[in-house]
Amino acid sequence: MTDMKIFIKKCLAACTPSRSLNLRSVNNYRLLASRLTQDYNRPQVLVVGGRKLGAGMSELLGTAGIEAVETDIQHGPRVQMLCDAHALPFPDGCFDAVVVQAVLEHVFDPIQCVSEMSRVLREKGYIYAETPFLQQVHEFPYDFQRFTFLGHRLLFREFDEVESGPIAGPATALFWAWVSFLSSFSDRKYVKALLLRLALFSGFWIKYFDYFLISKEGALGGASALYFLGHKRHEAFSNDEILSELCGERITRCRN
Repeated sequence: MTDMKIFIKKCLAACTPSRSLNLRSVNNYRLLASRLTQDYNRPQVLVVGGRKLGAGMSELLGTAGIEAVETDIQHGPRVQMLCDAHALPFPDGCFDAVVVQAVLEHVFDPIQCVSEMSRVLREKGYIYAETPFLQQVHEFPYDFQRFTFLGHRLLFREFDEVESGPIAGPATALFWAWVSFLSSFSDRKYVKALLLRLALFSGFWIKYFDYFLISKEGALGGASALYFLGHKRHEAFSNDEILSELCGERITRCRN
């Protein structure tokens, strides 16, 4: 590819609207950074899937005193260590926090990965995750999982919840669906690329309705992506405990 083609490609990418509108990552990472600096002296953070800096993550990794190990299964500009989340190469209880942003949809066994993250956390250590719910396939073919609000909570049964909810709401989910719908009208490479850009430019305004919708309880059932912030507990919650005690009221309000 010539330098001019590379330049044009970068310009197109820079001016093309993003499919996502992440409204809560910045505040979530600030909260995690605040808790870590209050609870620990020079907290150690493991980033799983840290090939590039995730949305809002600079609020955590840029905080003075926080030391991070950024890992991924592939090489990338920020990767300090190559490793597989299914078998983390770290001893038990050596990190104060684990961050896993937009990763668990791409792993073969998310339960095993979360178990490994719990293993390498110290007692009362924090976990922060962001995971898609209503999003079309991306990074094909390595895209395997989606999680409802309750499914996401079940995944983190070994943790007490600090906060959870949508980071991108129903409007973003609708925008993703519009882009997928319009770009599916052709299988020809260049036509499909044009349709994709047409969809992005014609529908990007839809996602901004999430500024109004993100705090509604109904957003739990139609979110584009969800987050979970929690800390490690001694014993995992049972299914009944999660359904009846932890999520019952929120599920009822979401259903209504």
